[in-house]
Amino acid sequence: MRKFSLDALAREHLERAAAADTGRSATTVYGGHEHALRQTLLALTAGTGLSEHDSPGEATLLVLRGRVRLTSGDTAWEGRTGDLIAIPPARHALEALEDAVVVLTVVKK
Repeated sequence: MRKFSLDALAREHLERAAAADTGRSATTVYGGHEHALRQTLLALTAGTGLSEHDSPGEATLLVLRGRVRLTSGDTAWEGRTGDLIAIPPARHALEALEDAVVVLTVVKK
């Protein structure tokens, strides 16, 4: 069994994101290529994000800190600290409306 402090990882990766040219930092918390389930912590500075991309499989986004906007086509969802967003199985993008940390959980197709 492994235990993770998501709060400590959030602090660390927000600092890394602030120092990075891209305004983001990420780490795989659980899983990876050898597992069907993958959880990734992603820190984004305000105004940065992930451009539109294909859905990797069934996925959710848990907002640990801040505020984000997930868009897919003409539809958008805003998430705040504590919100869980089910990611649609379609092309989508993510934008940090303020400094934010999210946990992306994916079950690969």
